[in-house]
Amino acid sequence: MPILLQVDFPYAGPWGEDMAQAMRGLAESIAQEPGLLWKIWTENRDSGEAGGIYLFTDRADAERYLAMHRARLLGFGVPEVHAKLFEVNAPLSAIDRAPLAGLQ
Repeated sequence: MPILLQVDFPYAGPWGEDMAQAMRGLAESIAQEPGLLWKIWTENRDSGEAGGIYLFTDRADAERYLAMHRARLLGFGVPEVHAKLFEVNAPLSAIDRAPLAGLQ
């Protein structure tokens, strides 16, 4: 069953295109993570937060990634990391055009 991981944390920038340039190597590394289907990078300059929404093929890969990523972020000096794991209801999500082809 697909597992969605939601992560957010305090972030002071860079933002937008500057963030895209600064984090390119990290994004390329994340793309190689076992079980990762996709990630949407999130940022909110007004609230000083960043993070991501990830879709993994299974809970074990999502939990393994979360443990590694939380440790990495804390090592970068991020003071706190918020995370939630959700099971995906694929039939209902498909009705609303979620990109889940073949995962039901």
